[in-house]
Amino acid sequence: MIDKYLNFIRCVSIKWYGKLGVIITTSSFITMVLLEFFRIVGSLTNAYIGLITYMVLPLMFMSGLALIALGWYTLKKETGQNIQELLASQFSEGDIKSGVYGSRILKTIGIFSLINVIFLSAIFLNMFTFMDEAEFCGTACHSVMNPEWVTYKQSPHSRVNCVECHVGEGMDALVSSKMNGIWQMVSVTFDLLERPIPTPVNQLRPARETCEKCHWPEKFYGNKLKSIVSYASDSNSTVAYTTLNMKIDAERTSGKAGIHWHIAKENEVHYAYADEKRTKIIWAEAKQPDGSFIRYHNSQYADSEVIESRSMDCVDCHNRATHIYEDPEKAIDVRIRKGLMSRELPFLKREALGAILSGYADNKAAMAGIENHMYHFYRTNYPKLVISKMREIDAAVSTLRDIYNRNIHHEMKIEWGSYPSHIGHANETNGCFRCHNSNFKSDDNKSIGYDCTLCHSILAEEQDQPFKFLLMPDTLDPNYEMHKYLQQEFINSYIE
Repeated sequence: MIDKYLNFIRCVSIKWYGKLGVIITTSSFITMVLLEFFRIVGSLTNAYIGLITYMVLPLMFMSGLALIALGWYTLKKETGQNIQELLASQFSEGDIKSGVYGSRILKTIGIFSLINVIFLSAIFLNMFTFMDEAEFCGTACHSVMNPEWVTYKQSPHSRVNCVECHVGEGMDALVSSKMNGIWQMVSVTFDLLERPIPTPVNQLRPARETCEKCHWPEKFYGNKLKSIVSYASDSNSTVAYTTLNMKIDAERTSGKAGIHWHIAKENEVHYAYADEKRTKIIWAEAKQPDGSFIRYHNSQYADSEVIESRSMDCVDCHNRATHIYEDPEKAIDVRIRKGLMSRELPFLKREALGAILSGYADNKAAMAGIENHMYHFYRTNYPKLVISKMREIDAAVSTLRDIYNRNIHHEMKIEWGSYPSHIGHANETNGCFRCHNSNFKSDDNKSIGYDCTLCHSILAEEQDQPFKFLLMPDTLDPNYEMHKYLQQEFINSYIE
């Protein structure tokens, strides 16, 4: 059997490049089989190996076949012989003698062709499966996609494959995504990328096709308690609590409409914007119970040109639902609350913030700078504490390095605030206040509501107790009236 195979190979190897084609095809075939075997058993998981297995080696395999065919084509042109005569010159009479099912050589070629088709089909099928895996998306172009990969792995959607949100359904969407992927590879190869990469807001699939497969408006009802713990910049890193009872209802008919009212099916909200980031809203309109719309114009951008208008959906607020970059101060607050950094270190919050906000040239300088900053402060101001609290300082340094590595990526020019979130309103994009502000007026002079209690009841705001406003208000407190109002508002929000 092996002798017959080797004889067949020798006979089809016409011209030196035909022989080269046989070598390339055979070696790439064997390599692909071995790599695929090791991938199946779990020995190889690296995305670069996948790129070699499913893209480089198949290309080599087909190139080898093309070289073999080129050898035969060239010989045919040089000799003027037809295929039958060329076969007779390369193979024995028994090989080319026609039988019931054709000659032996034609059957051999047919079998090899069938094997090639099956083999390449299996490889290409596995290639599409492999390219749909999150690890491929995040690690194949490491220098470019590493920031998104790092934030993805620590996000609420870390178990959702990238294609679930970034690739649409159907063959058109699949082809479009692969063509876009080819352009991305070209961009990476020739360094055509913009840094930082702009958020692809215009290419994202509609939320109805993505977000609402798991989250749907009919389930947005009731309230959700949100607790925010922050720390001051004083020597004790004093704790403060902000507690919000978030109103997340979607329906207007219940009388309890809240945040998700904007995307309920019975409601429609459209808006027009003047910038690609959708932070400058020119007008917004809302559907009324009778089916009509009320449009509110923003006097701040009255002379701005409309880039596009759209129906509001999930990503207009949840624009960083997965690739979440942190605010530096909030990132430190979260780690202190988790116990990763000890408040036994004086001025921990202040110094930690200073350590990660210093302007570093690159990651190596940042790692050294964070350590130097923390140890220099405590050695200079609390020399005895450095010895007794060395473990706590080391833990703080390690944690701050992790925060920095998650959020700052020098090679892609990603700094603090490069990718702000629209959630809430305490951010540079103004979030909710893009529309909910006093600049929006309808033709009959109505305003879009912007009262704090539209979206949440405030149970504590930077207070020393998490439910401060639920306690009995102190008449001597300067905030007595506000305390009483917020407490009553919370009670009223639960009364039918």
